[in-house]
Amino acid sequence: MSPDLDIALLRTFVAIVDTGGLTSAGRKVGRTQPAITHQIRRLEDAIGRTLFDDNRRKLSLTHDGEVLLEFARAMLLLNDEARSRFAAPDIAGHVTLGTPDLYAPYILPEVLESFSRSHPSVEIQLRCTRSIHLHAALERGEIDIALMTNQPEFRRGELVRREPLVWVAGIGGGPELRKPLPLAVLPQGSVYRHHALEALGSAGLQWSIRSVCDSIAGLQAAVFAGLAVSVFPRCAIGPNIRRLGADDGLPPLPPVELVMHRKSQGISDAAEQLARYIARELGDPLHAAATAP
Repeated sequence: MSPDLDIALLRTFVAIVDTGGLTSAGRKVGRTQPAITHQIRRLEDAIGRTLFDDNRRKLSLTHDGEVLLEFARAMLLLNDEARSRFAAPDIAGHVTLGTPDLYAPYILPEVLESFSRSHPSVEIQLRCTRSIHLHAALERGEIDIALMTNQPEFRRGELVRREPLVWVAGIGGGPELRKPLPLAVLPQGSVYRHHALEALGSAGLQWSIRSVCDSIAGLQAAVFAGLAVSVFPRCAIGPNIRRLGADDGLPPLPPVELVMHRKSQGISDAAEQLARYIARELGDPLHAAATAP
């Protein structure tokens, strides 16, 4: 019978692939480069296959290495979730989480699924609407926490990540070629709308608003139909959408800030645990140097 695979070896293997080097992987898992090399040899011996091509400076995976990588990521995810489940204190309660539909179906499903497995006694209710409405609901105490787009008039929240904005169009047609540029945008007050119009104005481009939609579903309808160009967060890019940029004559867009807000009157332990979990899972290196005051 073949021996069980060692989780520590799999973690080192994934760290090498993710960081692109033995030295950087060693820093991530807390081992020296010789120890990292020894671990990979042990892993290769355990499965009886070669994981990297002969020229390891390029860290090119063999076919077997690519196959193992998928299994390794899945095994590490389950291992870490199991550890988290039994290491975390038992919490229970009801949490109302608010977020715009620009994010809900794209970056939250896996995070909420993982949290629910680790904390099965926490009931999560979702409210999806624009950030400006979520902020008002927080102030009224109607929701516990909200992951939303930061706006200048909001009280400062916890910065979770900076999400790039991209110009988009449908697969068919060429609305970006029309003059003036037809746009599908969110209503007034939207940061997305503000950034789009400001970028076009600074570039001296003429535009015409052809569709105003209160949700991403409406924006998608206008884009898919070839009626207009729009601005989406990068996380919402999917099939039937083309990314546009400088080659299409469109100016660069600044990123938006995704922030976590708590209701002003204080929140339950369950809501605080969920807020911290979402912030940790969705966070990226861009926000490490910019924390909320």
